This record gives sequence, structure tokens and C-alpha cells, in this order.
Amino acid sequence: MWVRDHLGGLWRDEDFADWYPRDGRPGLAPAQLATVCVLQFLLGLSDRQAAEAVRCRIDFKYALAMELDDPGFHHSVLADFRERLTEDGRADRLLDLALARLKKASLARERTTQRTDSTHVLAAVRDLTRLELATEAVRAALEELAGTAPHLLAGLIDGEWGRRYGRPVRLGRNPTRPKARVLATGGDAVRLIEHLGEHGADRLSGPRVQALRQIMVQNYYRDGAGRLRWRPSEDGGLPPSAVAVVWPYDPTTRYARRGHITRWKGFVAHLTSSHISPRPVILTAST
Repeated sequence: MWVRDHLGGLWRDEDFADWYPRDGRPGLAPAQLATVCVLQFLLGLSDRQAAEAVRCRIDFKYALAMELDDPGFHHSVLADFRERLTEDGRADRLLDLALARLKKASLARERTTQRTDSTHVLAAVRDLTRLELATEAVRAALEELAGTAPHLLAGLIDGEWGRRYGRPVRLGRNPTRPKARVLATGGDAVRLIEHLGEHGADRLSGPRVQALRQIMVQNYYRDGAGRLRWRPSEDGGLPPSAVAVVWPYDPTTRYARRGHITRWKGFVAHLTSSHISPRPVILTAST
């Protein structure tokens, strides 16, 4: 409520001007919807529960600067708003804007009493061996192309490719014929990347195709004769974990460890809380 009283909210409707078309009937106030999304996350509410809270709860109405008899909105509006939020890095820009206003109000600033800590955050990924990762990366790139440019797969995909990449890969730590699989997967990946390059550099710009290219570089190399080789895991043959891609569907995921016991694939979240009495505590996070 302090933020509502002293800042008039974290966002203004004009902050969202480029999110909506200029014609058509007026929509709901986007600054209010953004605030509802924050409250919804903090309280663990479903869309229906959040919409009901806006309709019934006085604290919600106060935070949103709504009249007590305001009927609120249909819960489906929140899903539509989140779809807009996922486009073009809008979520990050919105958080940056909120942080800038908190700094301007001297609620978050440097050289003040703060407490900081970090914790590990698990990513929604499956633990893959290097060969499984390379194979799944080819499969992910093929799925992306099937959805965006299926005509490019004509003349490239055959029955053998369907058997290799038709379903999520599960080879285990000791797959049969590992050397043959390594060469077959690497050859397929190179063929796919070269095939896309022949149709224009823009065909290589998809996020999963980009992830495939990164995974190929970190796991394969060409010898002096130009033959594709599997990178050795010893003697610094592999890239450091800080830059190595471990999941083709989210290239930002990394392998990390703390000490000699805790190991995970995901992120490290650094949490910092301000302590500027008697003002409210502001908690910021970074990964």
C-alpha cells in the first residue's frame, strides 16, 4: 500500500502505449492488469481467483485505485495480457521501469543497509548425456522447422531420420554402437545446417536451430582432414560449464554446482533486500 500511496502505483497506462492498437474499442487499464499479475503471483492465485479478488477484496481495489462498486473483469483477460507480456522482451522492460521508479523514490539504492543471499533454481530440463543432447538438439530444430517452414524439410527427411528423431531421445549412459550414433547424429546436424544455409542465412536464425549450432560447436570439431570428430571430455576439450548449452529448448540453462555436493542444471538466483527504515523492504532478484 505504501507504493500505492506514495508512487501512485509502479506503472502508468502510458507505459503500455505500444502494446495496443490505436483503433478499436478501449480496453482495460493495462497498468491495473500488470499490478493484478504481480498480486496474483505473490498470493498464488489462479486467474479465476485473481479476478474474483479484484471484484470482492477491498485491498485489491485500493491497490488498483478502483471504486468499491467496480465489477472488475473476466478472468480470461489476464491470459490475454500475459500473452502480450511475453513479446519483445516486454516483461524485462516493465521490471526495469518499476525498478527505476523505486530508485527514484529512494527505496532501492546503493550504499545502504542491505541483505543478500543466493539460491539455486532448477530449470525444467531433463538430464541428458552429451550424445542425447546432440540428438535431441537435432530433433528440436526439426520440430521448429516443421512448424515455421515445413517445405524446407522436403527432400531432407527420410525414414531413417524419422526413426532417430521421431520421439524424445532416451539412450542412457551406455547406448548401443555409441561411435556410430555419434557420427550419424553429427552428420545429420551438419547436413541440416548446410541445407538451411543454402536457403538463406535467415533460415538459421530460429532459436532451436541456433541452439543446435552451439551444441554442435561444443561437442564436435573437424580434424586436419576435415572429418567430423567428437570432442574429448578430458584435457579441456569441452567448453566451461558457464557457457555450455545443456538443453536445446532453453539455451540459457547452465550446469552449476556449489561446493562438492550440490549440483544442478538451471540458474543461480541472487536475492537482495533493502532495509531503509521506516520504509517498506524492497526485494530484488537477478540470475
